[in-house]
Amino acid sequence: MPEYLPLLIVAIVMVPISGFFAALDTALVTVSKARVDDLVKDGRAGAATLVAILPRRANYVALTVFLRVVCEAIATACFTVFTVANIGVGWGLLVAIVVAALINYVAIGIGPRTLGRQHAYSLAIPSSYLLKGVGVLLGPLTRLLILVGNAITPGKGYRNGPFATEVELRELVDLAEARGVVDADERKMIQSVFDLGDTLAREVMVPRPEMIWIEADKTAAQAMSLAVRSGHSRIPVIGENSDDVLGVVYLKDCVEQTLAGNQEARVLVADLMRPAEFVPDTKPLDQVLADMQRIRNHMALLVDEYGGIAGLVTIEDVLEEIVGEINDEYDSDEPAPVTETEPGVYRLSSRLPIEDLGELFDVEIDEEDVDTVGGLVGLILGRVPLPGARVEKDGIELVAEGGTDRKGRLRITSVIARRVPGVDDDTDSASRKSGGNTTSGDRVAQRDGSDADDHSGSSEPARKG
Repeated sequence: MPEYLPLLIVAIVMVPISGFFAALDTALVTVSKARVDDLVKDGRAGAATLVAILPRRANYVALTVFLRVVCEAIATACFTVFTVANIGVGWGLLVAIVVAALINYVAIGIGPRTLGRQHAYSLAIPSSYLLKGVGVLLGPLTRLLILVGNAITPGKGYRNGPFATEVELRELVDLAEARGVVDADERKMIQSVFDLGDTLAREVMVPRPEMIWIEADKTAAQAMSLAVRSGHSRIPVIGENSDDVLGVVYLKDCVEQTLAGNQEARVLVADLMRPAEFVPDTKPLDQVLADMQRIRNHMALLVDEYGGIAGLVTIEDVLEEIVGEINDEYDSDEPAPVTETEPGVYRLSSRLPIEDLGELFDVEIDEEDVDTVGGLVGLILGRVPLPGARVEKDGIELVAEGGTDRKGRLRITSVIARRVPGVDDDTDSASRKSGGNTTSGDRVAQRDGSDADDHSGSSEPARKG
């Protein structure tokens, strides 16, 4: 019917417009800010506008997705009305569904997205003017729709919508490894950068019982001696107790004073120490690293929710989360995080995160009260773990190892982990000990020669890790 012909024309026009927004969506995700900065230096027209857009990339990706969906809906609705009016309801709906599905998949889904990835900069730079203008008009609407979508979706939603998340970038990294563009180590390092924002400072900290510190009334020569013996170039300075951290003394400052002469060697640590940086132990590592770079400080003291010192973290601890363990001559005595002693049997550092333990044995360990393997052993025992203590968790047997620390107290430093033969993870809930913190699926045994209620190994309360 001639009166419905304009609807067909509108549907045909909407298809390439939808494809344009689909290509632009892919181009925005693909472009690199570093390369766009280079194009700005080269004087490329439109590059400066694109640079202004990239800090809010997710918002503009959500906007292009919204515009594409609107155009697709208009095209589908118009074409459906046209086919129903000309060939009837039954066949008209069938033809509309088949044709719309094919066009949306090929002409909007595959083709434009491929072009958007192949010619990302050629498309994104000229379109940046359009995006900026449309963003002023429709930006509030897309943000409102994202809020509504997050409200009706179970679980925690995404502030900028699910359109440009790090999941897509992770998939690109995996695809690059599969095609040989990056090797396995490079892929692991890139993935670690993404994980940095999800890792809390307390997960990589040196806990307070393992901290090396010095009293404020000691001399520079004594501080230098401690630094040489411990292998640390920065040492926290305390007042009345280890919660009273006054500052940090640097080995370089101590050397300068002791080399100046015997009289200068009697300078107190309190006169040399520099201000300490305090951060919450729940702060993400990427923010900790950014703060260290901003204030040029390589050590931060972590404060727990009660205001006490939980431990410390150094820039080396943060970088190890990206590149792996960094060992020097002073780390020769530290156990490796994971060592396979025999097939299926592993020696784990007591500070290994429980997530890594779960990945090692392909089980999900859900414990919110502790972060480390050593803390897990103590949680199941319900008391301070001693060397020789044995527990079972989700079909995994954990045996604590260790000895005396520098203060003469018994501490666990590593844990032997193996699967329990013949134990089904789904039915390993038959044994539950009373009087402790054990839960379903946990089994406890104390094989250190002490009575089950003997706390003689340590006078301190149990700590994570």
